[in-house]
Amino acid sequence: MSAISQAYIVDAVRTPVGRRKGGLAGVHSADLGAHVLNALMDRTGIDPAAVDDVVFGCLDQIGSQSGDIARTSWLAAGLPENVPGVTIDRQCGSSQQAVHFAAQAVMSGLSGLVVAGGVQNMSQIPLTAAALVGDQFGHPDPYSGSRGWRKRYGDQTVSQFHAAELMARHWDISRQELEEFALASHRRAAHAVDSGWFEREIEPYDDGEHALAVDEGPRRDTTLESMARLKTLDPTGRITAATASQISDGAAALLIASEEAVREHGLTPRARVHRMTVLGDDPIMMLSAPIPATRKALADAGLTEDDIDAVEINEAFAPVVLAWQREIAIAPERVNPVGGAIALGHPLGATGARLMTTMLHHLERTGGRYGLQAMCEGGGQANVTIIERL
Repeated sequence: MSAISQAYIVDAVRTPVGRRKGGLAGVHSADLGAHVLNALMDRTGIDPAAVDDVVFGCLDQIGSQSGDIARTSWLAAGLPENVPGVTIDRQCGSSQQAVHFAAQAVMSGLSGLVVAGGVQNMSQIPLTAAALVGDQFGHPDPYSGSRGWRKRYGDQTVSQFHAAELMARHWDISRQELEEFALASHRRAAHAVDSGWFEREIEPYDDGEHALAVDEGPRRDTTLESMARLKTLDPTGRITAATASQISDGAAALLIASEEAVREHGLTPRARVHRMTVLGDDPIMMLSAPIPATRKALADAGLTEDDIDAVEINEAFAPVVLAWQREIAIAPERVNPVGGAIALGHPLGATGARLMTTMLHHLERTGGRYGLQAMCEGGGQANVTIIERL
């Protein structure tokens, strides 16, 4: 059996992240995806016909996001018809899993060039829209109708909002701590925007009708006092809209290449995929899986917390990151150094690729070597990816 090939990240690009009903709200999801695909082809200079596959993440695959949005986006971009596409759903980790699948394909030797990414327009297709459609057919959610599920988990509430409250209580994270974290996310993101740190990774969107050049999410005027006035999502809880990720629109894409493809196409890789881990945990607590998944990823990679120069862990809710920080000994200043989804938004199917794009550019800007990305996901799962800057 031949040796496993390396999987290299050749380039990574994203749209600005638009806030709900913001600058990208009126853009068809396929056109958002097409935008980053064209940008990726232009930046890498490869022949698009040489791409073996396009793997995109997307949730709530109905309406403008139905019909295999990976394939539709590629065709909407005017790119060669010979290139196939596949759309996957691992909940919030969908486009991070797309990177995993792309890397696994080139490491196996079966593919040379694979595009990985994701797209989501939450302004047009709201969160849990697919479940709402299912309700019309008498199936209100993916769980309650299952005898096996009820036998195992009873009638426990299955909700990310409920899970965030469970995490805050389990790790005894106060509302004030959550809000201080959220404020720091906005400040870090605003500083990154003002410093021009996102300019290289963003391909501004402008189709003549809709235009957006910078992330819309960071709130420069938010304060602890204004957060304290918000009602909690649960009357007896600690989570408010201020300590949850924003509803957003956007897309991102990366080109993953094998060693042979790098040589054949004269490419200059920017990083290599060092380790890929996926792990399950309690589906009711749901958002805690990044903790054991990070431990496993570090152990399997032969690395320690001190080896990691930058972390991107999705800020689905503030307690996800704060609980992770209490369990994983990585310096807080290395975690979400340019803000996270609380400030920058969380376009579900695109976020994994967006985080990796941002992490790669941050490592290059700061000279860091290893970056670790972690994502909590529906069903109590987590993807963790470690990349090494070259």
